[in-house]
Amino acid sequence: MDCRVVVEAAVPVYDVDTADEAVRIAISKTGEMLNPDLNYVEIQMGERICPHCHEELDPAFVAADESLVALKLEITVFNVERDEHASRIARKEIGQRLTNIPLEVIAIEQLSDEAAEPEETVDTAESADGDMLPEFEELIDE
Repeated sequence: MDCRVVVEAAVPVYDVDTADEAVRIAISKTGEMLNPDLNYVEIQMGERICPHCHEELDPAFVAADESLVALKLEITVFNVERDEHASRIARKEIGQRLTNIPLEVIAIEQLSDEAAEPEETVDTAESADGDMLPEFEELIDE
């Protein structure tokens, strides 16, 4: 089964004046740490909610020119046995590149079989001598 895993990351940012500036820097910093190995991870602003009044807050908390920014990182994990397996793989892959940044899995969504399959279909008919893939010479002759 294939799963879409959403991980929340708390990214520290230094020397910032506003929450918007902190978010831009955090997304850029995270993208640099993930690329080129994990360039397929989607980076978005996280959501923070006040625990007392349940009001939505900025994804960045700024104090003394330093900020802690909540980001959501989405990754698709293929061929897993169950949700816990997908969670461990996502945390390991992302955590190896984002050192000293706390991560928490906030959502795991199982993808349907149709969504996981590529849009193009490849004809897997066997060639005359029983091989699944045609030989190089057979491709040139066509």
